[in-house]
Amino acid sequence: MADTAFPTRDDFAALLNEKLGGEDEGFEGRVVTGKVTGIENDLAVIDVGLKSEGRVPLREFAAPGQKAELSVGDEVEVYVDRVENANGEAMLSRDRARREAAWDKLEKQFEADERVEGNIFGRVKGGFTVDLGGAVAFLPGSQVDIRPVRDVTPLMDIPQPFQILKMDRRRGNIVVSRRAILEETRAEQRSDLIQSLTEGQVIEGVVKNITDYGAFVDLGGIDGLLHVTDISYKRVGHPSEVLGIGDKVKVQIIRINRETQRISLGMKQLEADPWEGASAKYPVDANFTGRVTNITEYGAFVELEPGIEGLVHVSEMSWTKKNVHPGKIVSTSQEVEVKILEVDEEKRRISLGLKQAQSNPWHDFADKFPVGTEVEGEVKNATEFGLFIGLPGDVDGMVHMSDIAWGVSGEEALQLHHKGETVKAVVLDVDVEKERISLGMKQLERGGVAVGGGDGVKKGETVTVTVLDVRDGGLEVQAGDDGAIGFIRRSDLGRDRDEQRPERFQVGQKFDALVTGFDRSKKPNFSIKALQISEEKQAVAQYGSSDSGASLGDILGEALKQKDDK
Repeated sequence: MADTAFPTRDDFAALLNEKLGGEDEGFEGRVVTGKVTGIENDLAVIDVGLKSEGRVPLREFAAPGQKAELSVGDEVEVYVDRVENANGEAMLSRDRARREAAWDKLEKQFEADERVEGNIFGRVKGGFTVDLGGAVAFLPGSQVDIRPVRDVTPLMDIPQPFQILKMDRRRGNIVVSRRAILEETRAEQRSDLIQSLTEGQVIEGVVKNITDYGAFVDLGGIDGLLHVTDISYKRVGHPSEVLGIGDKVKVQIIRINRETQRISLGMKQLEADPWEGASAKYPVDANFTGRVTNITEYGAFVELEPGIEGLVHVSEMSWTKKNVHPGKIVSTSQEVEVKILEVDEEKRRISLGLKQAQSNPWHDFADKFPVGTEVEGEVKNATEFGLFIGLPGDVDGMVHMSDIAWGVSGEEALQLHHKGETVKAVVLDVDVEKERISLGMKQLERGGVAVGGGDGVKKGETVTVTVLDVRDGGLEVQAGDDGAIGFIRRSDLGRDRDEQRPERFQVGQKFDALVTGFDRSKKPNFSIKALQISEEKQAVAQYGSSDSGASLGDILGEALKQKDDK
């Protein structure tokens, strides 16, 4: 009876254990259900069946940023930290209860790779804190969005999905990602959108980013690359010259790679192709004016019209300036006149000539200073084989060392002149194709005599010669029957190119030629061309004048008639 009337401390513990599930299950560290018995000064008084009640702050019953909705008599789950503290009260926690329940739920969702819902409610170093229904998770700054976010305020205190990247219950660590959800959603949208697009389709988009090689255009959930070469038919140095971020543009889908989900876009494809009919617009040998758009080591690009550029190769830039950088001949944005050399519509290439649009100084020199004309110029350079003389028209002529002076060797003759000296010479030959002018200085001297096998000949004398040998370079001839033996170069066989063929002569054939000079060994040089020019000059002087109105044919005809009469 005594035991029943007066229960011991052990009896009381046994009753508690029975109520909480048995002796094997402890009371502390568990989530239990309690009843709100009162609300005092932002504290909720909760009875969980212990000998004393516990007090829990009201904020633990409210969601982040909201007020607690709690009334006396409500049943709530709380976590028992301790049965009794120093004041004899039960140590209870609503946050711990929610956290424990949340962890149980999150572990199941993490194992099933499911999304979880939470609210961003705070900022910490390197990221943000997220409330996952009671459990606090860490959201790294790099996992907030697909692209860096400057202001996260609009995203805070709003329920939204997250993906759990890592969980450690023992340490209480949870790492989540909002970016993974966005990427997954975006991938689904991209997949659906890319299936709806077709090559050749015209679509409107917004420029999202600009790089050196092009611009990325948002097509409504998927980005396409607009390469700089597909922006316009005309030359575009940088995409920013034409486009700006946020611009709405109309583009055409050029290519779609559904495996890599890459889309190539074009703007110029929506314009008329200026290269269509380029051959007709720019016929070969026609002259046009264009603007220099780019200069390289190998030439300059000239824009003939927006979208059509041609290349002036460095070799086609100047008649006289050789081996110089194109930038020393033309400058960017300069207006120049060019000649069309070649047009290839398929390869979209036009070859242009800058020098061809200008007069050929070699032709001009040959017309103004024919063979036998005396010229004057400055010694530009002295080499081991001769002197280079600057001539009118910005061209150079060469005096071979054997044509500098009589009676001395070529090496000695070179020592007689120096760079910068002004000298006189006579034109011996002009080769327009090879751009070469041969000059002679000793030919201006008088009294050059060569001694041959018999009779001597004098410079400027007309003699009858006999062909001894026919060679590719000219004819070996002899003056008279046993006179001096000399040579007639190929270019001296006649004025016309047709007459300058050695094969039209035969050994033993005789004809008249003019003695034009002598070589180092004192052998005479003969010329039929020089004789023809001399005879024409004499005929004009004797039978006509510049204002007589008679043609050269009339004058020569009259001269031949009088010669026959004599």
